[in-house]
Amino acid sequence: MNFDYTERIIELQKKLTSFFEEYILPIEGEVNAFLYNPDNRWKPWPGMEDLKEKAKTAGLWNLFLPKSYGDLSPGLSNLEYAPLAEIMGRILWSSEIFNCNAPDTGNMEVLAKYGSPEQQKQWLNPLMEGTIRSAFLMTEPQVASSDATNIETTITPEGDDYLINGTKWWSSGGMNPACKIAIVMGKTDPKAPRHQQQSMILVPMDNPGVKVTRPLSVFGFNDSPEGHAEIELENVRVPKENLILGEGRGFEIAQGRLGPGRIHHCMRLIGMAQRSLELMSRRATERSTFGKTFKDYSSIRQEIAQSQCEIEQARLLTLSAADKMDKLGNKASKDLIAMIKIVAPNMALKVIDRAIQIRGGMGVGPDTPLAHFYAAARVLRLADGPDEVHMYQLGKSVIRKHSGNH
Repeated sequence: MNFDYTERIIELQKKLTSFFEEYILPIEGEVNAFLYNPDNRWKPWPGMEDLKEKAKTAGLWNLFLPKSYGDLSPGLSNLEYAPLAEIMGRILWSSEIFNCNAPDTGNMEVLAKYGSPEQQKQWLNPLMEGTIRSAFLMTEPQVASSDATNIETTITPEGDDYLINGTKWWSSGGMNPACKIAIVMGKTDPKAPRHQQQSMILVPMDNPGVKVTRPLSVFGFNDSPEGHAEIELENVRVPKENLILGEGRGFEIAQGRLGPGRIHHCMRLIGMAQRSLELMSRRATERSTFGKTFKDYSSIRQEIAQSQCEIEQARLLTLSAADKMDKLGNKASKDLIAMIKIVAPNMALKVIDRAIQIRGGMGVGPDTPLAHFYAAARVLRLADGPDEVHMYQLGKSVIRKHSGNH
């Protein structure tokens, strides 16, 4: 493993950091105040499009796409993208500025990898241009969706169309007024073998029968303007050419989508944890109790030292997973992806919690990003597969490897 970066990637890191310092950090408070204002729910911050144009001009656009796709992709590897995603993780809403935000990144990868030329022209190109947004509809309220084979939404062939019926929730991006397309996972053949029952299909959000029934907040955060929606699909009719890859290929697509998505989340989590460490370290020099500055308490130094160790461990594990994905593909890297998906959210939660404690009252309020970081990190112990599923599969793989049962 060689984690040294080329001059091009070092230059991109410098350019992205400079962009943050010049354009993003100075307006963080203003944007947060706008997004947290209930009167502005599901409205984009007015200056977002201007920042996107600046990012495009700076060559900081679609950095996530690991293989080149047209003029709008820089064609970075997972390993090269990792430090850039970490920088973006320092401010929760910043990824959109660079068109690197979930769930659009995963949806773009699905369309780039599995979409037909017509699907790519209609939906991938505007997504890569940043002119529309998207949602991913997989999880359902009535079943344990961590086992994707439980999905009950039906995709029934009818003439030249499919008819879709079901209820989805935690559909991230679904509240955004710019959300024009959803990738929906459902069953085309409940009698097929277990992993060949599901399919994925493109559903325009303005299709008759698509009804956003309510937004879902996360620990009280709306995550506006994207939000997380509960969506009813009632007799939604779409043409058969909207099916992605073919009937029964949904599980295969999901596995291809979730590998990069999981590691992107972990990269951003390291950015959250790193910023939290900086916030607690700064506070340690600013406050005193009982005649002693925080930084001079042994317990505070230990909290900060432990945090630094845990962040670096998670960072190296993430880079290792990214490196293996680049060299051997997602399937061969599944154990490392599982490891980092278990490690990174739990690491971030511990570091953020320490930062909250050292920050005191300010740590739980709106004047630092820590409370929202904590909510986001906690969700990622569930999103893209809960800890228990990753540990179950990883444990199975490790036992097989060491017991001789290949």
